[in-house]
Amino acid sequence: MVNLVEVSSKSEFKSFVKFPFKLYKDSKYWVPPIIADELETFNKDKNPAFKNAEARFFLAYKNNKIAGRIVAIINWLEVNDQKVRKMRFGWFDFIDDVEVSEALLQKVAEIGKEHQLDFIEGPVGFSNLDKVGVLTEGFDHIGSMITWYNHAYYVAHYERLGFEVAKKYVENKFPASNADPALFTKLNSLVKRRYGLREINFTDTKDVLPMTDKMFDLFNETYSKLSSFVPITEIQKAYFKKKYISFINPEYIKFIVDKDDKLIAFSIVMPSFSEALQKAKGRLFPFGIFHLLRAKKKNRDVLFYLIGIHPEYQNKGVTAIIFNEYYKTFNDKKIEMCYRTPELEDNIAIRQMWKHFEPKIYKRRCTYKKSLGE
Repeated sequence: MVNLVEVSSKSEFKSFVKFPFKLYKDSKYWVPPIIADELETFNKDKNPAFKNAEARFFLAYKNNKIAGRIVAIINWLEVNDQKVRKMRFGWFDFIDDVEVSEALLQKVAEIGKEHQLDFIEGPVGFSNLDKVGVLTEGFDHIGSMITWYNHAYYVAHYERLGFEVAKKYVENKFPASNADPALFTKLNSLVKRRYGLREINFTDTKDVLPMTDKMFDLFNETYSKLSSFVPITEIQKAYFKKKYISFINPEYIKFIVDKDDKLIAFSIVMPSFSEALQKAKGRLFPFGIFHLLRAKKKNRDVLFYLIGIHPEYQNKGVTAIIFNEYYKTFNDKKIEMCYRTPELEDNIAIRQMWKHFEPKIYKRRCTYKKSLGE
């Protein structure tokens, strides 16, 4: 018999966050989060996502042991403004016992029906900057700090419980040596002259911060037409600025502006923190912070985190400017391998942008959905 407990106390939230540490203790591919950061994500007083969303947290117990967890999420911007009556769920982990996974998903469905929502979909987070998707291929590759890793049996549970694929995502990688400057150096100069554009590079994080609000505005504008997109609010901008920008090497942030200094494109690359996070084992102190700082300075692998181009400048060769700047930075940093975050499989524009680098798909993931109709 499965017993569900709604999480409310500090100790229960710690148990919620720590459950995957036990579930994946024998996995060399799972990347643990920083426990304190995860707790802050779930703190209604600290995470601005709760200004426009609500969430309930559940632990599943079987034989008096934690056997699974889930977060039930309603993003009211999505439901009320976009008219997408979706019940979200995320942070969904469970032992290989369908009684456990079914009990957790039924609870989320129950909440969705109470609010007269149309369907349930996940795993997803609160916003587009959260993790997304259950891994379906690529279990023998290390995860990242911005993706969920899961056991292979998860997929069978979704299918057995009557869920169908909602959205498909792919993750690509390519050696930095695949970036042939002949593909973008000449075009870089041509595009800058034709449209009066120039690049902005950074060496100090404090110089990036004044421009981050404009970057998030452009992010909203760039991705507004994607079916899964929920805009980043003003209060979320301040939160993400504080949470993420300091983690990123300033030289890995590239801005492109027009002749009036209006931001028309940006790109953010992060060093891979995967192995450092495994060594940190969920804690910054006493030694975890040193592993992360070393990865920030010395890592030879990078992750393309975000890229945004104003709709007016898409398909006009602006990416050549971005790639040209990264080519110089990556040479200086001796970068060896480039990874890309999950991208919608049907996003043809993204595939076209990277095609000359001969990327290889090494992971696939998807979200699953199920109608809440009777």
